[in-house]
Amino acid sequence: MSGDGLSLLIIGGYGTFGGRLARLLGDEPRLRLLIAGRSLAKADDFVADLRTPKDGAEGLGSSALGARLQAVAFDRDGDLTEQLTRLQPDLVVDASGPFQSFGEDPYKVVRACIGLSIDYADLADSTGFVASIGGLDAEAKAEGIFALSGLSSLPALSFAALDVMAPQFARIDSVAAGIAPSSHVKIGRNVVGAIASYAGKKVPRLRDGKPSSGRGLIEAMRVIVAPPGAVPLRSHTFLLVDAPDLALLPVRFAGLQSTFTGVATEPQPLQRLLSLAARLVHLGLLPSLTPFARLMQRASHAFATGEHRGGMFVYASGIDGAGKRLTAGWHLIAEGDDGPFIPVISVAVLVRRLLAGQRPAPGARPAAGELRLDDFEAAFRRFSITTGIRTECEADRQPLYREILGSAFERLPPAVAVIHAGGARTASGQARIERGGGWLARLVARLIGFPAAGEDVPVTVRFVAEGDREIWTRTFGDNSFRSIQLEGKGRDRHLLAEVFGPFRVLVALVPEGNKLRLVVRGWRFCGMPLPLFLAPGGETYEEERDGRFHFHVEIGGPLTGLVVRYTGWLVVE
Repeated sequence: MSGDGLSLLIIGGYGTFGGRLARLLGDEPRLRLLIAGRSLAKADDFVADLRTPKDGAEGLGSSALGARLQAVAFDRDGDLTEQLTRLQPDLVVDASGPFQSFGEDPYKVVRACIGLSIDYADLADSTGFVASIGGLDAEAKAEGIFALSGLSSLPALSFAALDVMAPQFARIDSVAAGIAPSSHVKIGRNVVGAIASYAGKKVPRLRDGKPSSGRGLIEAMRVIVAPPGAVPLRSHTFLLVDAPDLALLPVRFAGLQSTFTGVATEPQPLQRLLSLAARLVHLGLLPSLTPFARLMQRASHAFATGEHRGGMFVYASGIDGAGKRLTAGWHLIAEGDDGPFIPVISVAVLVRRLLAGQRPAPGARPAAGELRLDDFEAAFRRFSITTGIRTECEADRQPLYREILGSAFERLPPAVAVIHAGGARTASGQARIERGGGWLARLVARLIGFPAAGEDVPVTVRFVAEGDREIWTRTFGDNSFRSIQLEGKGRDRHLLAEVFGPFRVLVALVPEGNKLRLVVRGWRFCGMPLPLFLAPGGETYEEERDGRFHFHVEIGGPLTGLVVRYTGWLVVE
């Protein structure tokens, strides 16, 4: 690295991941970014686009461009020594792929970098490629350079999360990790091609403590990605995929019994069709899904429906220091277009550490454990990304709201936390009540027992805890109505379920500043799911104001209009 900064060559620099890495680092004036690929014209077009200011996530880098940009032609099948000598990078990042199909000499770029004493990193997701790069360790150390493979979500970020959770365990028995990209994200051809190459085929994994294998896109597990205090993702089925973690985890955790890495795509019915096609490969009715990779990519783009949110999880299960069963899960949710930047954040963190004079130790190795979770959390702050850890252990059950919120319960203001402290308690205060005027709104209000409209109405709420649920009896003046609150089960896990007669409303608990917002995520009638767009909604929150608990509850819907709105304050007696 010269005194003027760092020269970074991104192979595949105008592709799906390389392009996002360039955008992520575009604001760094100490960087010379060489945007490389086989097509100089495409590299030129990308550089011109990057120099054009934009809004949102795609405007990263271009809105405050500081790096020096240069489009260059680079052919990984050409004379690598000549090309690298001419371009003179300090660091080469291979963001091309798919690494599963790099031919007879998959490490030729790495070898060329080592031969010229150039540092190397990649975004490889191939188990074989990442796990075997250590074969070049002695050569890299002899040249005093580093070659890090797998600087992506799996394994760099997943291992960073595991390193934070591991101290809670005396023994870790199983580890699972998965990624659920937003359906609105345009998945690159190389990613789809890599998955298609092993769909229905054997994927090495650990089972019952022994080396075994699963079938790609056939074996599955269901997970709800739910960082504490955030609106969870919908329940997803994650299908087994090949990822470096499957080979690296048994080395990292002695005595490990089970491993799993998966992906969940939307819409889920399309994923089920993909899994069915993988079964045809498993049965020998199709040789491979590789010829269908382009069709798979087009289908994923054509059926972009649902919420524009993505997520990731890392679960560890085992025994804690007291000999009790313990499960810890690290969860991440990214909103909108921010999710696709996560796979390249590892490299961005590495580059900024290099600029700060913090070099990795020389040698060639997988990037698992190379970066700390704190490094990622700092990088996440420029995005709409929420993360957190949930733990479940063999201990006395926590009060309902603390159980659902997990560590986010500590973010509640004192007056709100006291209301949800658990046990039998009574709170009293005053309320203002408004009622909707439509006939359907009046009918619903009568069925549930909502109070009549009024000003300065005396209100009392009696809370009774019974097992894993709470019974709330609200009395407004002379009118009382009751609801039951409990944590959702199965696909509704991590949500608060409130039962009003035959209706069950599912709510996410989201602390925001001095407020606890209640966000409706679903509802049922006599156990039957109903369309979310018809769900009772409105602005509902609890807050602390002047040291006192205040509530704002609004219930209505597109068919009923406003049913009831009651606001006021309570003090625990």
